[in-house]
Amino acid sequence: MNRSRFLSDILSTIFERRYSASAAIDKRPIEEVCRALLTGAGEVSGLKLARTVLDRFSQMSDEEKFRFFKFLTEELDVDIEAVKQSARQYGKERSPMHLEAFLSAAEPVRQELLRRINQVPGATARLVAMRLDLLELLPEHPEFGRTDLDFIHLFTSWFNRGFLVLRRIDWDTPANILEKIIEYEAVHAIDDWDDLRRRIEPEDRHCFAFFHPVMPDEPLIFVEVALSKGVPGSVQEVLAQERDILTEDQADTAVFYSISNCQQGLGGISFGNSLIKQVVEDLSRDLPHLKTFVTLSPIPGFNRWLADLGDEMPDSIVPEILSVVQQATDSGNTSMLEEYATDLRYLATRYLVEQKRKNGLPLDAVARFHLGNGALIHDVHALADISPNGLQQSSSVMVNYLYDLSRVEQNHEEFATDKTVAQSRAIQSVLRAGFPDKKTRKTVNG
Repeated sequence: MNRSRFLSDILSTIFERRYSASAAIDKRPIEEVCRALLTGAGEVSGLKLARTVLDRFSQMSDEEKFRFFKFLTEELDVDIEAVKQSARQYGKERSPMHLEAFLSAAEPVRQELLRRINQVPGATARLVAMRLDLLELLPEHPEFGRTDLDFIHLFTSWFNRGFLVLRRIDWDTPANILEKIIEYEAVHAIDDWDDLRRRIEPEDRHCFAFFHPVMPDEPLIFVEVALSKGVPGSVQEVLAQERDILTEDQADTAVFYSISNCQQGLGGISFGNSLIKQVVEDLSRDLPHLKTFVTLSPIPGFNRWLADLGDEMPDSIVPEILSVVQQATDSGNTSMLEEYATDLRYLATRYLVEQKRKNGLPLDAVARFHLGNGALIHDVHALADISPNGLQQSSSVMVNYLYDLSRVEQNHEEFATDKTVAQSRAIQSVLRAGFPDKKTRKTVNG
C-alpha cells in the first residue's frame, strides 16, 4: 500500500472517531444544529456540527426525515423580500458589490447548509444517500422539488466531468468493487461470479466505470463492451457461455451492450454521454483497428406503446402479436415469435423514429440519450433479447445505435437544433416497406 495513502487513512480514521464522539454529545434539535452550522465560523466546530447533522439524519425515522426536508424547503428557502431589494439596488447601480448581494440573496440558504455539511470526510456519499430519501418523498410532496433543485445544482458541480476518473474494471479489480458491479448491473443481470468473469476477463470483453475521488470505492456508472467481428444482432450472441473468444486484433467492432447507473441518489446527473465518448476515444487510441462503435440497446417503452397501439387498432395484427409475446413469456418458448419477427422489427423502428413527446423529442428515453449524444439508429433486431425482461419490456426487440466518429458532432447539433433523428439507410428501408405480408413474416430482421 502507498505510504502516504496509508498515513492519510490513519489520520482520517482518527479524525472521524474524534468528530463522531463529539457529535454524539450534541442533543439539540436538528433544526438548531443546522442554524448553528450556518452561523458558525470555526472550522473545527463546523465539522462537529456537520457530522452531527449527518449522524442524526442517518438515525431518523421516515416521519423525522419528512420534517427535516420540510424544514429545508420552507425555513431555509429564498428570502423573496431580500431578493427584490437587492435586485432594485443592482438595477440602480450595477456594481460588483450589488451583484454579489443579489446573487447571495437569490441562493436558497439550504445550499450553503449542504456545502458546509460536505466538509466532513465521507459526507458526499452520505448526501447522495440523503437525496435518495428526498426523491422517495417527491411523488407525494412535490413542493420538496425546490430542495431537490439545490441538490442537483450542487451535485452537478461536485460531480463535474473534470473530477471524474475513468477506470477499467477487470478480474484484478478489488472484490468489493466487483461485488457492486454485480449488484448494480441494471440491463442484463449478472448471475454469479462466473458470469461476471466471463464478462470482464476475456481479451474481447471490457468494462469501464467512472469514479469520483471522494467516493473511490463506489462506481457512479459503468459500461460493458464486447469486441466482435461485425455488429451482433442479439444479446444472446454477446453473452453466450460457449463462444469463440477473439484476440483484440481480430475484432473490428466495439459493442456497448450494457450501461448501468449505480447511484440512485445521483438521478438526473448525466454521466453516460461522457462515459461513452471517453471509452470510444480510449478504445480508438488503444485499438486503432476498431472501425465500428455501436450499442446493443433495450427499447424500454416499446411494449407500453405497442399496447396503446393495439387498443387504438383492435383489428390490426398488434393484439395478436401481444398475445403471442405473452404466451412466449409464460411458456419460455420464444420460437413462436419467429413468425412475427419482421412485424416487430417494423413496429419498433416506427416507434423509435416517429413516436415523439410533446416537445418533439423521441418518446423512448434510451433513444433520446443516444441520439442526443450524436449517435444514429443503425439497425433494429427482433428476437434479440429473449430473456423474461426482454420480452416484457420490448417483445424481444433491441436496437443498435451507431457512434460514427465522423458524424457524431453533426448528428448532435441537428438533434439539438431541429430534433432530427439520425438513421441509417437500413432503417429508412424498413419504414418504407411497412408491414410485411404473411409470406415474408418469417424473415427475421429483414
